[in-house]
This record gives sequence, C-alpha cells and structure tokens, in this order.
Amino acid sequence: MRRVLVVSAWILLTIGCKSKTQAQKEKAGTVPANPAVFDVEQMTEADKARYHKTLSDFFDSALIRRGFNGGILVAKGGNILYESYHGYLNPNRSTDTIDAHTPFHLASTSKPFTAVTVLKLIQDSKIALQDPVTHYFPAFPYPAVTVEQLLSHRSGLPNYLSVMEDKSKWNPKQMVSNDDVLHFLEQYKPAPMFKPGSRFAYCNTNFVMLALIVEKVTGKKFPRYVKETIFDPLQMTHTFIYTPEDSGKVVMSYKPSGALWVNDQFDNTYGDKNVYSTPEDMFKWDRALYNPAFIRQSLLDSAYQPHSHEKPSIHNYGLGWRMLNLPNGKNVIYHNGKWHGFTPAFGRLIDEKAVIIILGNKMNSNMYNMARKAYDFFGDYMQTKVGGGEEEGEARASAAMAMPVSDLKPAPRPAKKTVKAPAAKPARTAAKTSAKKQTQKSGNKKAAPAKKKATAVKKKTKK
Repeated sequence: MRRVLVVSAWILLTIGCKSKTQAQKEKAGTVPANPAVFDVEQMTEADKARYHKTLSDFFDSALIRRGFNGGILVAKGGNILYESYHGYLNPNRSTDTIDAHTPFHLASTSKPFTAVTVLKLIQDSKIALQDPVTHYFPAFPYPAVTVEQLLSHRSGLPNYLSVMEDKSKWNPKQMVSNDDVLHFLEQYKPAPMFKPGSRFAYCNTNFVMLALIVEKVTGKKFPRYVKETIFDPLQMTHTFIYTPEDSGKVVMSYKPSGALWVNDQFDNTYGDKNVYSTPEDMFKWDRALYNPAFIRQSLLDSAYQPHSHEKPSIHNYGLGWRMLNLPNGKNVIYHNGKWHGFTPAFGRLIDEKAVIIILGNKMNSNMYNMARKAYDFFGDYMQTKVGGGEEEGEARASAAMAMPVSDLKPAPRPAKKTVKAPAAKPARTAAKTSAKKQTQKSGNKKAAPAKKKATAVKKKTKK
C-alpha cells in the first residue's frame, strides 16, 4: 500500500512557523525564545510542485518499487517537499500499515542526539570537552581518554560489542546495560586499540560512555533527560529512547528476505543507538539545529569541524557527526546507521538548509545510496565524482578504521533481564567449505578462490 502526503498548513503550524508578532516579542525579550519555533523559507507553489515531481519520480523508480518498507521526508528551508510512507510494520502481513506516526529505530543516527545533549551541558558549564572520563568515573581504566575523544571517536577504547562477546566473561543470555559496559571495562580492562588521540576508529563504546556521563552529571537516566531537554521542547511527540519497559511495543526489523531479525544481548544499551523516531520528528530535529534558542551556534560549528587528519579524505568525523567536505566547498553534515535490519539515512545540506530523511525496518542498503544521490537536487554535491558515504554497522570489529582515501582534496575549513540469545553459528573453515557453499552463504557475492576465501574467513573470526 502506498500513500503520499501533501504538505499542508497545519503541519507547518505544528512544527513551528514563527509569526511576526512572536518574533518581535522574542527580540524584545518579553517572552522566552522557543526552540520549536523557526522561520520558513518562502517558496512559490510552482517551485514546491517541481521539487515534489522530481523527488517522487526519483524515489519511485529506484527505491519504492524495489521493496522499500518505511518512510521518506525531504525538505528545504522548512518546507516539506516530499513525504511518503510504504509497507507494513511486519512486511510478511498486510494488516499494520506504516504511517507518519510509526517510529523506527535510528541505529547510529541516534549518536547526534547524544552529542548535542553533551554539547548543551558544555554550554551550561556542567561538562568540559577536555575533561578526562576518570573525572566522572575514577575507576575507569583508561585515564587519558577525554570527553572530546569520545565524541570524535578518537579514544582508542575497545568496542564493547566485540569484547563482551567473550562467553567466559559475559553470559550471552544476559542483556547488557550501559552500567554493565562500564563495570566490564573496569573489571577486565581489555586492551585499548591505540593511544588516545592518535587516530580515528568508529567505536560504539564512546557513546555508551557519553550517556553514562550525562547521567552522572544530571542525576537522571539518559532516556528521561533527553526527553525533557530535546524531545519535549522540540515537540517530537513520537520520539523516545528505548528501555526494557518498551519491549514488545516497538517496531521490529527484518532481513531482506522478510525473516525477523532476532534481538541479542546488546539491544538495551543507549547513547550509541536506541532512539526511535519518525521522519516528521527528525525534520523538527533538523530545523532546531538552525535555531540558537536551542543550542549556541558556535558549539555546533565546532561539532561540524573535521577532527581526524591522519589521511587526506573528503570524509571525516566531527563531534557526533559525519561529514562530507567536497573540493568545491560543499559540505554535508550527516549520520547514517545500521542496527539489525534498520538502515536509516539522515543527511543535512547546510548551505541550502535541506534535509533528506529515510527510515525503515527492512534491511535495505539502497536507502543510503538514494539519500546521497538526492543531494544533487539542491546543489552540486559531485555525486558522479566521489564515492559513497560512511555507513555505521554493528561494528563488532576491534581493529582501527582509517578514513577512506580520496584523490580529491577536501574543501578548506576553519536489575537485569535474561533473554535467550540466538544460537551461535558454527565456525567455517576453507577446508570444509566449498566455493559453491560460500557463494550460497554470501548471497549475491561471487565465489572467491578457496585460498582467498580462507583468508577472509580467518580475518572475520578474529574480529
């Protein structure tokens, strides 16, 4: 079932179209600035219709007709140009249609919420970027790691998704909480990946620790604090951070085949993931990031600056945001994600104040490609000349990940719950696995020579 929603006046009012009287009152200081109120760029109806037609043709042909299950929203300057919902909460039945009120797991697209929460506490002088983590947790066994290094993935911390898979140290039937991650690191002191600050390595442990720091500073559980300081003020009424109390109430995810993606012991941690939201709420989030009443612009500017320069690349990471810094001066601030079958894409074009939001619950890596290609509808984002973006996976690997190298030069810039976990798959070896079986297990990938495949399997086993 397919439905396309047309922008209406009540949507614009709901997300905060600021009146002239309201703006005058705020400027005069007679009423507090409202972070959910913002200006909307003036666009003619003809321009809106042209954008809608172009975007509709684009998404229909290359995404929607190819099994897409979820929601899409594209906007510019506060104007929703295209919004569409397709499929079902359970793609194997046709009784629970996805609509504008369906919240999807954001996977690593949750990280910017954690980052902005920390930046707002920095704005209030309750946290400092150069604070060591031991300032908040004295027993933390990596004394040189700072808040800034957590935000920029330059801490070198071991990835909890890898080290806590050791069955001799953690029962795989026991759900992992943020506190469990901290206690595990304190107890077992797994080796760091590298010296803090020396390189970039995308690591979910960083944002689990940031959520714990927020809890330590505010005295409130992270899901509640983010709700009170971000979701509620921005009127993001269908957005929340998952906790065990939400079990059985949230949308599940599915494999491309339609098979249910079973949860595992890592599904309760937050900060690195577990925000659920809708395209319309994510649109409100994008708009708020242009409003100094929500957060000081200078702080956001620092978050949008590249922090890793070991290798030249147009791809980089700031403070909780990925970025694409193109040689023609164009910049994209974005954060995609991947957790189980959720593959959200969220791209922000700062120059045009445009945003592309694609959320869904059936694994579909084409969502990333379509979001990226849509950039060029708003400016020259060189999509025929640059490679794809960085996608966030479950990232259980502990090896440091270098930024991809490009021939192009970047633009110059200034009580615990027990669940039964899925059975582990038996290890494969090249000697026991034929090239034919390898092809079947790897889907559409072509069979590699046995010697090369053996090396690949060996590397996978080490992760």
